[in-house]
Amino acid sequence: MKRTMLFALPVVLCSFPAFAAPMLNSGDAAFMFVTALLVLLMTLPGLALFYGGMAQSKNVLSVLMQVFSVTALVAILFTLYGYSFTFTDGKTLNSVIGSGEKVFLKNITVDSLVGTVPEYVYIFFMMTFAAITPALITGSFAERVKFSAVLVFMAIWATINYIPLAHMAWGGGWMAALSVQDFAGGNVVHINSGIASLVAALIIGRRQNFGSVALTPHNMTMTMTGGAMLMLGWLGFCGGCALAINGYAMLVVLNTLLGAFGGAVAWMFIEWRLQKRPSLLGIVSGAVAGMVGITPACGYVGPVGAICVGILTAPCCMAFVTLIKHRLNLDDAFDVFAIHGIGGIVGGLLTPIFALTSLGGSGFVAGRLIGEQMLVNAGVIVFSILFSAITSWIALKLTGVLCNGLRVDREDEFDGLDLTTHGEVGYRHSNS
Repeated sequence: MKRTMLFALPVVLCSFPAFAAPMLNSGDAAFMFVTALLVLLMTLPGLALFYGGMAQSKNVLSVLMQVFSVTALVAILFTLYGYSFTFTDGKTLNSVIGSGEKVFLKNITVDSLVGTVPEYVYIFFMMTFAAITPALITGSFAERVKFSAVLVFMAIWATINYIPLAHMAWGGGWMAALSVQDFAGGNVVHINSGIASLVAALIIGRRQNFGSVALTPHNMTMTMTGGAMLMLGWLGFCGGCALAINGYAMLVVLNTLLGAFGGAVAWMFIEWRLQKRPSLLGIVSGAVAGMVGITPACGYVGPVGAICVGILTAPCCMAFVTLIKHRLNLDDAFDVFAIHGIGGIVGGLLTPIFALTSLGGSGFVAGRLIGEQMLVNAGVIVFSILFSAITSWIALKLTGVLCNGLRVDREDEFDGLDLTTHGEVGYRHSNS
């Protein structure tokens, strides 16, 4: 692929007509299969363990259960109708939604191709994106929501939010035509899930003991293990968006890793300076923040630019966690909005800066200046924020009606959701 075509890659990623005379390449197919496995690893067990360790011990299984069940549910919905309405031509409504041409994955065979890879591999890869995005939201309302409400909300949200937004950005919708510099889902995945998490935390309300008891992670070993799996899986998350195994894909992978390390080091040193002690939770959170920031930029910046994006994104996320969140008295349990919402916004705005050729980036579409590209990126970010906020509010209100409320009762919340909702306990305590 010529360098001048890289600017259109997010459109190429998901828009079938962009591929001329597709021909199977077994190397590309194997690469896409491995990256899809990595994204699945990123969710199960990565995200589940990352969140599980941050919960109270009486709620650890409920967190693992929510991530696992949401992943399974959304993957099924994506297969039944999500893929079709995201990645087909919607004719007159194509700017906002696809068609039912491939509902139940009909009209797809083992010989169907997307670019140089089998369409079934592409479906698998994009299914993992659809699954992890709503799974991220579970970290905002952990330890207080009915399990039935979690499933109903996610089904509604995936339908009215994720599918149309993914089509707008990746499936040939109006965002794709703008040449937005968002390589791997800064808007669709991170800003989207972050804003949804903020809305959910505000509507559902705070945990009973929020503000009066230190709700610290019960098992940082689990959280670090999950965070490391997130990092590993994220390399496939971003790298697979190149849809081919080549030098460009490896640049994306390298940028993703360097963004993570930049964020990790920045958070560690700032925390060390301000609080006198660098924490494991801090360095892992910084790595995740750095990867969120580099997600939109990884296909447009050079390795040094990737480090800079990570270094600049992490402090912004940290500032929200340590300063703004507590002033707002916001109980976003695992800081999903602070990391994914703030990180996605900062990363999206930093992308055009470090995409400058003078800073080692790939530049912009022909004739476009940095100011114009910044306006395009900022405009899409604003739209993503508003779209996510409105659809998330609607999904939560509908869920509240269908489930007779969103929260478990006070006694169940006090006793813990592991036992009261699932009839299990994460740890057996000795009486001796």
